[in-house]
Amino acid sequence: MKRSLFTFHFSLLTCKALSTLLFFVAVLLFFGLVYPHHLHYQEQYQLFLFDSNYVWEIVRLPGGTADLLGRFCTQFFLYAWVGALIIAILLSVVQLLTLRLLALLPPSSFLLPPYFLPLSFVPSFLLWLFLLDENALLGGVWAALLILLTFWICVSLPYRWMRGAMIIVAIPALYWMVSPFGHYYRNPAETPWLLWAAVLSIIVMLMVNGARSKRILLPPIPADAPTRSLSSFLLPPVPFLLPPSSFLLISALMGTLVWKNSNFKAEKVMGYDFMARHQQWNRILETINAEKPNNQIGVTVQNLALGMHGLLIDHLFDYNQNGLLGLLPDVGTDAVSPLPTAEAFYQLGMINIAHRTVFEAQEAILDFQKSGRCYKRLAQTNLITGSYEVARKYLSALQKTLFYKEWADETLPLLGDEEAIAKHPEYGRLRRMTYDKDFYFGDHVTPEMLEDLCLKNEDNRLAYQYLVAYYMLTGDRDGYTNFLRKTSTKQ
Repeated sequence: MKRSLFTFHFSLLTCKALSTLLFFVAVLLFFGLVYPHHLHYQEQYQLFLFDSNYVWEIVRLPGGTADLLGRFCTQFFLYAWVGALIIAILLSVVQLLTLRLLALLPPSSFLLPPYFLPLSFVPSFLLWLFLLDENALLGGVWAALLILLTFWICVSLPYRWMRGAMIIVAIPALYWMVSPFGHYYRNPAETPWLLWAAVLSIIVMLMVNGARSKRILLPPIPADAPTRSLSSFLLPPVPFLLPPSSFLLISALMGTLVWKNSNFKAEKVMGYDFMARHQQWNRILETINAEKPNNQIGVTVQNLALGMHGLLIDHLFDYNQNGLLGLLPDVGTDAVSPLPTAEAFYQLGMINIAHRTVFEAQEAILDFQKSGRCYKRLAQTNLITGSYEVARKYLSALQKTLFYKEWADETLPLLGDEEAIAKHPEYGRLRRMTYDKDFYFGDHVTPEMLEDLCLKNEDNRLAYQYLVAYYMLTGDRDGYTNFLRKTSTKQ
């Protein structure tokens, strides 16, 4: 009898461990292989500083603790697999805490032990659905985790008076640490309240039932009164009538919902933006040869990569084009689409225009954060144009980061060193290519702007390719003839 009981408990423990491990691996592989550029997207629109003033400005606000923890973890999303590992750990901990609290449910509950394991994955699954949205912030996961962790600590205390005192202290502390939940979505006006309501309903159910079982601030309820269980009102009893084998069915349902709600189109667009950010021109060519992009950002990055390899003129019409908008699109008012265009401006030598575009993109971030990617590019544009004190401001901020500090330390000595800048393979080249005189830049690039770049520096082959591509897309033969005439006159 004892042996069979031991075998039963061992099998149950193995089942719990194996299911949690499978969930952990599923989350890790999903965000590492399927959704990596969503993590890169999250990282580039924040700037976490190891600075006491920065930390205080966050934690002093309601919900600041969870927000700060989310921002701290998000900086690691620069490396997708590290970010995927962090998310997998957090969601797995939420699942384990949920399972621990489910075990506290009293006998009067509709929830029976065989159903604890599959239902313990529901909060983690809902948070997984939440993170599929590129505007969802990791602080939301930390908020749910802090609530579960605090109550788990509370019910683990040995005496009732300790648990009661802990609850009295924890309620206002939790309010300050994790609320309001709208704080964990980049665009508060579109916060998915229904999803949060589901997560909170489950957490409240677990806390109230746990409080009943431990008799924390609540009178004891007879075990023969199941209808008084709060769970019977918050959750329908239908899922609890299913047999334990429904675990596989629930897993399949969760996986289907995750796949259906994943934005793979946005993932592709973010992938092109990521490759342009890191100047992975060879990888871009391999990608566009496998699947020709047909969205604005993809086409912009495609043409830039072709130009960087000197292939733009010869292969312009071998790929999808979006007219002039696929070459150098008009600068939008959002925080996403201007950045690939700004990369093209930067590589062409249109440094001031690149600077303005990046600055306006940063100011358009929906939750008003700063951007590590934008700070780095703004430091570069100010260094090239000779605005050294402004560049120093951005570099000083980047020195307080984890992953941009080394680059900032290497770049800082260049400020004011004209000889070193002139010899630099990137900054020296771009300084020689940029405009000699200022002019008004409206909403779009004109052929005259590209002509000025070509006439100023004959080595600017990228500007020449963009100018010829401009005439090819517009069919302006006379414009191209006039440009050739100007070139021959200069020679």
